[in-house]
Amino acid sequence: MLDWLQISLPELFALLAAVAFAAGLNVYATVGALGLLARFGHLLLPPGLQLLESWPVIAASIILFAIEFFADKIPAFDLIWSALHTFVRVPVAALLAYGATRQLSPSQQLLAALLGGLIALAAHGGKTALRAVVTPSPEPFSNISLSLGEDVLALGLTWLATRHPYAAAAVAFVLLAVIILLIRVVIRALRALFRGAERELARRPA
Repeated sequence: MLDWLQISLPELFALLAAVAFAAGLNVYATVGALGLLARFGHLLLPPGLQLLESWPVIAASIILFAIEFFADKIPAFDLIWSALHTFVRVPVAALLAYGATRQLSPSQQLLAALLGGLIALAAHGGKTALRAVVTPSPEPFSNISLSLGEDVLALGLTWLATRHPYAAAAVAFVLLAVIILLIRVVIRALRALFRGAERELARRPA
C-alpha cells in the first residue's frame, strides 16, 4: 500500500504530475479511482485528501463519471462539454496537488498546485484540440473510440501513479510532449485552412 506521506519528494511530485494529467483528461474518473483505492486499502491518502475516500464523494464521482461517459461521446456536444470542464478539471487538479502537499512548506504547496493545474490544462487542451479535429468527421466511431481511450488512460494512469510514480510520470510527460506537437500541427492546419478559404473567396467574382 502506498503511503503518500512516506514517499520521497521527487516521488510525490512524479505521482502528482501523473494524477494531474489524468484529471485533465477525466477528473471524475481520477477522483473516483483515488477514492476507491484508498477506501479498499490500496492507498493511504494524506490528510488533505482523505475526503476523497468518503462514500458521498466516491458516489458523486461515479455518477458524474457515468454522465460524462455518455456526454463525452456525442459529436459536437463533447466540445461544449469539454469547454465547460476547463473550469472543473484544471482547478480540481490544482486542489489535489495542494491538498497532497500539506506537509510541505507553503511555497512548495503553491508550486505543486501551479504545476498540477498547468499539467491538467495541457492535458485538457490537447484533448480538446484532438476532439476539434475528430468531431467534424461524418461517422461517430472515431469520436467514441477516442473518448473510450481517454477514459481508460485516465483510470490506468491514476492506478499506475499509485504503484509506480516515476513510470506514470514518464508516461504523462511523453504524452505532454505529444500534445504540444499535436497542438502545433492543429494550429498550422487551421491556418492553412483559413488561408485556403481566403484565396478561394478572393478568386470568386464579386
